Amino acid sequence: MFESLSVRRRRAEWMDAPDADPQLLRDSLAFIRRVNRWLGYTRATLTHLKQFSRGWQRGERIRILDVATGSADIPLAILRWAQSAGLDVRVVGADLHPATAEAAAEISGEKRLQIVRADALQLPFDDGSFDYAITNMFLHHLDNDQVVTVLRNMSRVARRGIVAADLIRNRRAYFWISLFTRFSNPMVRHDAPVSVAQAFTRDEILKLADEAGVTYARYYKHFGHRFVLAGEKQGRF
Repeated sequence: MFESLSVRRRRAEWMDAPDADPQLLRDSLAFIRRVNRWLGYTRATLTHLKQFSRGWQRGERIRILDVATGSADIPLAILRWAQSAGLDVRVVGADLHPATAEAAAEISGEKRLQIVRADALQLPFDDGSFDYAITNMFLHHLDNDQVVTVLRNMSRVARRGIVAADLIRNRRAYFWISLFTRFSNPMVRHDAPVSVAQAFTRDEILKLADEAGVTYARYYKHFGHRFVLAGEKQGRF
C-alpha cells in the first residue's frame, strides 16, 4: 500500500453509501466529532475564521456555508466561538447524504444553524449569498474534477473567502490513522486508511485550487496530517 501512496488511490468509503448502516454511520460521525475535538481539527478552521474576523464590522451579520457538514460539529463550534466573541454569525450546513443530514439536524438544536440537503457539485445558492464557504474532510471523497467543481462553487457563493480543510497523503499519515482507528467500529477502520490513500499532497491540492480559480487561498499545514486552504478575496466586501 505504501508504494501506492505516490498517487491518489480512489476507493469508495462505506459512510458515503446511500444504504450505509444507520447505526454504524452515527457511531462513525460521533468518532469523527471526537477526533476533530481531540486533535484540534476544529481549531484549524476556527483559527482562520478568527483571523478573518479582524476585518468584520461591529454588528454586521456574517453568513457561513458549511459544505458536506457531516454532523455539524464544526458549525456548532463556530457558533459557540462567535457568541463568546459577541459576533453575529449564522451558518447553513449542507449535506447530500439523507441520514447524515438528519443526524446533524437532530444534534444541533441551534437556531443560528440551518441544516439543508444539497449537492456540493450543484450548490443551490446564488452568487455571493454567503460571506464564507467552508468544508472539512470532504474533498478527498471526490475525484480531481469534482474537487475543482466544489472549490469553484464554494468561491462562487462566498463573497469574502473560503476555508477548506482536509487530509495530507503520506506514509506517516497512513500508518498513524491505521493505528489510531484499530479498535474503532468496522466502518471507521475501513474508511480511515482509505481516506488517507485518496487524500492530497500539497502540490496536488494547490494545482486543483488554481484550476478552480481560488488562487487567493493559501496553503497551511496543521497538526495531525491536516492542511487548510484559506483566504479572502481582494477588494471591498
